[in-house]
Amino acid sequence: MATRNIARFWEWGRKIICVGRNYADHAKELKNAIPTEPVLFLKPPSAYVKEGSPILVPHYSHNLHHEVELGVVIGKGGTAIPQTSAMEHVAGYVLCLDMTARDIQDECKSKGLPWTLAKAFNTSCPVSDFIPKDKIPDPGDVSLWLKVNDVLRQHGNTSQMIFSIPYLINYISGIISLEEGDLIITGTPKGVSAVQEHDELQAGIDGVVTMTFKVDKLGYKSQ
Repeated sequence: MATRNIARFWEWGRKIICVGRNYADHAKELKNAIPTEPVLFLKPPSAYVKEGSPILVPHYSHNLHHEVELGVVIGKGGTAIPQTSAMEHVAGYVLCLDMTARDIQDECKSKGLPWTLAKAFNTSCPVSDFIPKDKIPDPGDVSLWLKVNDVLRQHGNTSQMIFSIPYLINYISGIISLEEGDLIITGTPKGVSAVQEHDELQAGIDGVVTMTFKVDKLGYKSQ
């Protein structure tokens, strides 16, 4: 079997594990309780989108929100990985957006339903180029920002996360075995807000990476 290129994990990685409400101020802005253990949900690999292709608004949503996050790319799989060795399983990082159909999420929450329609649609996980591990020596102190049409909407630091990356790797891998090429997205700071068709989103980690995406409307033809 040919060696897989971890820097192109989005082409062959099998799952995206997302952590919700991992920044207290973001939980508060959506009127959610501060979690005492990680809130997890999944996106399929079809959610990935790279620069040069647009973020598509799902046809059933009228309130699409941006959430900028640090993503952790798994380089070595495992089950019940101890916190003490968790970082040995990390190949690198990525800047990503967790695009969320907020109106659909609110509806799902009110009915006690899963968040799949709100979180897992095509293009719901824009990602930057792969960031080698040595470019981020301390993932617990990373400054993230996001602008919409050149107006700053989100700015936060991973030091504000409730659950650290080693803790998340240990917790997740005790429930869902991690595999090479998997992505963990670690939660978003406060400042999430709606985007519209034709908006331009720019996000970055200062001195490390920036990325730009346009928002487009998904053409949908009813049968």
